[in-house]
Amino acid sequence: MQYQMRRRDRQESREAAERVIDKSACGVLSTVDSDGEPYGVPLSFVREGGRLFFHCAKTGHKVDNLKRKPLCCVSFVGETRFPDNDFTVGYESAVVFGGASEVTDDGEKVRILRLICERFTPANMAAFDAYTAKLLPATGVWEIHIDRISGKRRKLP
Repeated sequence: MQYQMRRRDRQESREAAERVIDKSACGVLSTVDSDGEPYGVPLSFVREGGRLFFHCAKTGHKVDNLKRKPLCCVSFVGETRFPDNDFTVGYESAVVFGGASEVTDDGEKVRILRLICERFTPANMAAFDAYTAKLLPATGVWEIHIDRISGKRRKLP
């Protein structure tokens, strides 16, 4: 079921939501495990067009969940402000819904890992090729196709 945003006056454009993703240090990937239990884990994402990418170990809780049921949700929080004279918070956020798939082509994995490293560790790129060659066999790379995205913002005076 797709819900409509309750506070439509705070709804932001797709472009604004993408800006939140692009400046967020991490997002929380939410999945459901085989027992129906929710599972959320913070990850560092890079966005390319209508897709999100992350890397991880090839096995584990999130990988098992995604292989069993690839539908997922990723939540991002951008700028937040807690004013001194009020009991509220100013914020911006983005929520992505989509399907995940493992990237298995080594050339594509390296390309995506380069995007991730250029975003989060640009000063270390001189060591990228050697590091990636050593760890590529043990590294999982996943793509999430952005099926739906919403952005929300509460502005403060």
